[in-house]
Amino acid sequence: MRRSLLTRWFPLAVVSVLATAAVSKPNQGFNIFPIQQDIALGEQVARQTDSLYLAKGQLLERSKNARAYTLLDGVVKRVLDNGAIKYRKEFPWDVKIIKDDATQNAFATPGGHIYVFSGLIKYLDNENELAGVLGHEIAHADRRHSTRMLQQQYGTGLLLSLVLGNNPGQLVQMAAGLGQLKFSRGYEAEADKYSTIYLNGTHYYSCDGAAGFFIKAEKEASSRTPEFLSTHPNPGSRIQAIQKSAQQLGCTGKTVSNTNFQELKRLL
Repeated sequence: MRRSLLTRWFPLAVVSVLATAAVSKPNQGFNIFPIQQDIALGEQVARQTDSLYLAKGQLLERSKNARAYTLLDGVVKRVLDNGAIKYRKEFPWDVKIIKDDATQNAFATPGGHIYVFSGLIKYLDNENELAGVLGHEIAHADRRHSTRMLQQQYGTGLLLSLVLGNNPGQLVQMAAGLGQLKFSRGYEAEADKYSTIYLNGTHYYSCDGAAGFFIKAEKEASSRTPEFLSTHPNPGSRIQAIQKSAQQLGCTGKTVSNTNFQELKRLL
């Protein structure tokens, strides 16, 4: 494996400053990783994810599912073009569908590669809910939650060794686990909040779209829990927090035609 990309971007003096800042401000969201590292990690995770689901025959190809991707891309683009995405131009922001009707889940890698399981799309009731969940996943990537968690889990010492190129292969190991990364309650709450902010910026969707998913999951709690909840820990009053944020933004109650969404579900 090539030496860490970090090595080329940070001279030792800058690394020392970053390390000091990371130690002195551990709870202020400081991220020792440069944004290019999110992109590099995301590319590795995406390659591994693609390989896994291609081998299973579950990764839907765009060339063979053009209409389904056109419909999904439309929702993703509306959310991304809300005006509040910090890394809108830096990240690729591609989306892929995994054909698995038994799995109600979605996730985004560092750097903005989005994966949506067909089971989640079929589980949702309307396009507002889909936009809300996508906004949540986009927030995880745009707020750089993955690399911030790596910093917390592995510590500044190991990250510095990556910066200096003294730990070859470690980034590959990290990337392998990022697809199954479970975020903290704080990051989940932040992603929920930014989902409302993103949907507000669309001037199209009701900002509390993500709450619809949780309301449905709560009603069906006696049956099998959607996998989304197992990979995204529930911070408690999640529905109320989303609805409160949407009310503060003044963007609740909007209705969107479900024609395209229903077509997407049929195609899957």
